[in-house]
Amino acid sequence: MMKHPQSHVPSGIWVLGFVSMLMDISSEMIHSLLPLFMITTLGASTIAVGFVEGLAESLALVVKVFSGTLSDYLGKRKGLAIFGYALGALTKPLFALASGVGMVVTARYWIG
Repeated sequence: MMKHPQSHVPSGIWVLGFVSMLMDISSEMIHSLLPLFMITTLGASTIAVGFVEGLAESLALVVKVFSGTLSDYLGKRKGLAIFGYALGALTKPLFALASGVGMVVTARYWIG
């Protein structure tokens, strides 16, 4: 009798997948509404929104390269993954507390 492939997957992988899914959902919810929030509530221009989003995406791509290199060098992938998810989770409330574009920029750059 053939076993299901899920029976061989460690529980830590399931937890990481679930956490990753929740973080992705929350990030997509924030990022889809962020330009509207910046323009209507904070009074930012469309140029400012484009600049913030462009820099954030650029920084995210650069960080991915260096974090992968750092992970290979240190061999501490679990610790780096926990740090990354914790940083993202801790900075998400900054969007709700933002009273200006500067706070949005700070929060956006920390979660990528």
